Amino acid sequence: MSENKKFDFCVIGGGPGGYVAAIRAAQLGYKVGLVEKEHLGGICLNWGCIPTKALLRSSEIYHLMNNLSQFGLSAKDVNFDFKKIIERSRNVSSKLTQGIQHLMKKNKVEVIDGYGKLNGKGGVSVRKNSDRDSDKIADIEAKHIILATGARARTLPNLEHDEKQVWSYKKAMTPEKMPKSVLVVGSGAIGIEFASFYNFMGVDVTVVEVQDRVLPVEDIEISKFAQKQFEKQGIKIKTSTIVESLNKGKNSVTANLKDNKDKLQKLEVEKVILAVGVVGNTENLGLEGTAVKTEKNQIIVDEYLRTDEENVYAIGDVVSAPWLAHKASHEGIICVEKIAETEGKFNGHVKPMIKENIPGCTYCYPQVASVGLTEQKAKDAGFNVKVGKFPFVGNGKAIALGEEDSGMIKTVFNSETGELLGAHMVGAEVTEMIQGYVIGKTMEATEEDFMHTIFAHPTLSEMMHEAVLDAYGQVIHM
Repeated sequence: MSENKKFDFCVIGGGPGGYVAAIRAAQLGYKVGLVEKEHLGGICLNWGCIPTKALLRSSEIYHLMNNLSQFGLSAKDVNFDFKKIIERSRNVSSKLTQGIQHLMKKNKVEVIDGYGKLNGKGGVSVRKNSDRDSDKIADIEAKHIILATGARARTLPNLEHDEKQVWSYKKAMTPEKMPKSVLVVGSGAIGIEFASFYNFMGVDVTVVEVQDRVLPVEDIEISKFAQKQFEKQGIKIKTSTIVESLNKGKNSVTANLKDNKDKLQKLEVEKVILAVGVVGNTENLGLEGTAVKTEKNQIIVDEYLRTDEENVYAIGDVVSAPWLAHKASHEGIICVEKIAETEGKFNGHVKPMIKENIPGCTYCYPQVASVGLTEQKAKDAGFNVKVGKFPFVGNGKAIALGEEDSGMIKTVFNSETGELLGAHMVGAEVTEMIQGYVIGKTMEATEEDFMHTIFAHPTLSEMMHEAVLDAYGQVIHM
């Protein structure tokens, strides 16, 4: 028997966008219900950002243990327990999911387990199953409804994952045993992170990318630098290449590859990992009969995340790229605060998101991080630019860490105004350092602001200073 519930806000989806929106709405004094079909924290906490970082940490430590001589150290019989590595990753995820449950209780957000679906104006029905209205759990009445249903792994014709020989990201994180060889299809952040993990664990890894370089959204120089590092580590990379089809054998998969010159090649591997992007979860949401518009499985919203249906909003991966947890969380804040501002419950001035200020991070080895325009995109947009670069080899802390060959930092400035247009980094800990440029870009800092900032010594962050100085011919340590 279904229950009747009434809220100010009903959020459908408990990922980084949904649960953050729910908390912020509760903080502003609203009564909030959150509908989640599976796990609080969404893909990010359960199958994405967090558990993959736990896996990568294990692989990096294993890699370092096999290369201890550079630090004057040695160890015998270095080995790993693959089952425990996977177990640790799942435990990390579980701890964070429990933390989200605590936050829901603390903020008095009511969590309803099930599938949420729009049901008339201001209505949401919650069901046990996504496509069966008969299994109804609750009927919800809400003034504001936020769709935060996320996305799922994309498949391509002839490349569907069966989770036995052809894996999605979920199976790639929880295999029963370590394969001897892997083909990773796609070299975006997800693909390269899996390639990095499996390679460091001793697996023969090949990456196939349809574009002419790996990490194709990154600055060309950073992408090329990173590719050289990956290849040096033993990862085989085939760019400008597509996987036409897969032939599954008893214990192997044969990939039929074709490059941009129509040259055909067969590659036999034990497992295939598909990392070819995501598709928004717009099905079975009750969008039919509403004014909500979709395009290519993405819900269309305005700058404040409003759909064309009154009091229905959408945030996160179901809306648009970049498909990043921190982008989804920030959209949740913007969406809720704009509603509260309109209703007189929030005194701040809500600003739309500037996508050029969203940082992107890839946690491979070496790490890659960026914000803003690449050099080429800045030029294509008509800017006259000043470009600064600084290599890790010129930094004392990087040398002490044994990371002097692994990285570089690049800055792109508007030569007429001094505005930072973009910053691009590859190397140790750059995913932590990028935030310095993000803050500067958000505050519309100029080259003088960065130049007059004092960076602690010895730190890797000093290279951020030097890359700015280099753009203006004032670099010190190079």
